[in-house]
Amino acid sequence: MEDLQSLARLVESGMRLALPVDYAGVSMAMVHPLIERGISDLDVVCVPTGGLQVDMLVGAGVVRSVETSAISLGEAGGAPCFNRAVKEGSILVRDATCPAIHTGLLAAQKGVPFMPMRGLIGSDVLRYRQDWKTIDNPFAEASDPIVLIPAIRPDVAIFHVPMADRHGNVWIGRRRELAAMAYASAVTLVTAERIVDKKLLSDEVTATGTLPSLYVTAVAQVTRGAWPYGLWGEYSADTQELMRYAREARTAQGFSAYMAGFGEAA
Repeated sequence: MEDLQSLARLVESGMRLALPVDYAGVSMAMVHPLIERGISDLDVVCVPTGGLQVDMLVGAGVVRSVETSAISLGEAGGAPCFNRAVKEGSILVRDATCPAIHTGLLAAQKGVPFMPMRGLIGSDVLRYRQDWKTIDNPFAEASDPIVLIPAIRPDVAIFHVPMADRHGNVWIGRRRELAAMAYASAVTLVTAERIVDKKLLSDEVTATGTLPSLYVTAVAQVTRGAWPYGLWGEYSADTQELMRYAREARTAQGFSAYMAGFGEAA
């Protein structure tokens, strides 16, 4: 097992970073170590949407681009740092859709350069994504356009789970987007609420929801590592804390003040 700083040292400037949707196990514990590492120009891929973690990294100035189908704080409203960065033009936003992001990850998992998908023809999203290509279905007798989504191959995936075992296997339950991230990424960094002695793959109850250590680079134990987000089966989201962040981060000064004390109330 590693510590947070050891995990953060595996992330370098200019890397493509995959981060999960807010309900799937966000490693909020990794935010400060990444910022303190002094990295920059991260290209973030949200799987498939982003929230507080992405907003904090954007606010800290370590993000160059974001590929996502949405960024928000849910009930707490819009993501203030992200919205401010978009208005200022300080980050590049690659608009996507949830299926498109999952399709790109699937292509990477299968080791192919692209995967076809429908549902984008005629949309403004497609019009502004020059890296998505429309071709005519070569197997159709009549014209049948289809979109090709290039493989999404993150350098690093980061997420949080309820438990891992001492062999490096991690339990993701039904959160299959976490598996998709790990399969597609060169490096997978995981924080876990607890480390258990039993081998998760040897237990019929946990085996089907376990991501094998083959796809996991390093694990660090962090209690309440998703806070103020919740973690399935463990604890609920701290909605009041999310709302406090949304209020304070409306200005750059407020964001800096919030981040100075972030984590102390966890």
